[in-house]
Amino acid sequence: MFREGKLMVKIISSENFDSFIASGLVLVDFFAEWCGPCRMLTPILENLAAELPHVTIGKINIDENSKPAETYEVSSIPTLILFKDGNEVARVVGLKDKEFLTNLINKHA
Repeated sequence: MFREGKLMVKIISSENFDSFIASGLVLVDFFAEWCGPCRMLTPILENLAAELPHVTIGKINIDENSKPAETYEVSSIPTLILFKDGNEVARVVGLKDKEFLTNLINKHA
């Protein structure tokens, strides 16, 4: 479903999660394949990745990579966590529109 070479949103795993969020502004989407709102969020994140070069955007499948979801106490999906230099600075749960997410990211840029 996701081909990292084609998409600007990176697919991340438990193994590379800590290094992925370690520096800069990083938005992580905690998702599952079976989640309808998660699938609806994908094109919004792709647009954000193309339009906001100052943020790195990644997705982590919680069914395949449960450790980060447990560490950050993700209990509902989609959950989006914004990290700045490895520290959580914002969190939103549920499907949000592009304008909302753009404002959230730019507030912490």
